[in-house]
Amino acid sequence: MSTAFADYVATQDARNSIQLNVRKFTLMLCDALELDFSRRQPKSDPYKFYIEEGGRKYHKVVMETNSQQRSVHAFVDKKTGEVYKPASFKSPAKIVRYRLLEIESREECFSRADWAGSYLYIA
Repeated sequence: MSTAFADYVATQDARNSIQLNVRKFTLMLCDALELDFSRRQPKSDPYKFYIEEGGRKYHKVVMETNSQQRSVHAFVDKKTGEVYKPASFKSPAKIVRYRLLEIESREECFSRADWAGSYLYIA
């Protein structure tokens, strides 16, 4: 195996590992949001939070009610783990709110996460 190919394989494995971690942390964010909703609205039918695939650059975190109404809760960059507030159903706002690959930022995101999305606003 040539050195160039070995380097390519090593960097590709690292990229795949990062993308898997971003997906795992995004799923953990969905779980944190569902937990927050059930804690704050115990008598209400629970909302579902899930990742909607489709875009090349972002994971779309979607909030769905029991009546099948959907809205975008957040966008997460697939390569960097940066969390964005949505500007519309198809695009994120410009300012990064959290970075899921950084431990401190990820922990703050999960601890502040609320189903209504107020943790995505900048003070």
